[in-house]
Amino acid sequence: MGHREDLLDGAVRCIYEKGYARTTARDVVEASGTNLGSIGYHYGGMTNLMAAALEKAVEAWGLSLAQAIMSAGAEELSGVERFERYWEHMINSVHTQRPLLMATFDAFLEAEKSEAVKTMLIEGMRDARRLWAQVFHGIDAAIEPAKADLVGSFYQALVSGVLTQVLLDPDDAPTAQDLTAAVNIVAESFREKIR
Repeated sequence: MGHREDLLDGAVRCIYEKGYARTTARDVVEASGTNLGSIGYHYGGMTNLMAAALEKAVEAWGLSLAQAIMSAGAEELSGVERFERYWEHMINSVHTQRPLLMATFDAFLEAEKSEAVKTMLIEGMRDARRLWAQVFHGIDAAIEPAKADLVGSFYQALVSGVLTQVLLDPDDAPTAQDLTAAVNIVAESFREKIR
């Protein structure tokens, strides 16, 4: 590996160990075995490096969630079973991914000051929406982009909301079964006439 990759991997480790906002250039240099000049040379500065590191780490987490419902035997699952498998995996992953997930909140604050961070977050959410539409409903964003974005936005809103609840109040956060029950209640109310 070269310095560019070493820096990126070192920054990802720092996100898990120190968090996004508390990681310094010296921390990354120590974790990567590189030098301070490499950060500017390869990434143009710490902000860009940390944005790239967060993007890499969140993408890996998101793909692991998708794998939970695309793994062997998943094609045999009903829609409800796929839905619950995903949420069980996502909720359980908060325990091992907590530092990363908390780092995303730091990045939201940084997005107000950094166009690079804002762009990374926006592109990541767009990619996630398309992934959720494909994974849950087989909607191909290349064929049906509007439908994929619409359905994916619903799932992205759920991910953000459930994630926040699990991080802040894990004892009272919804379970996968709670989410299924809630979706059923909402769907049923859509079929009823408003009185």
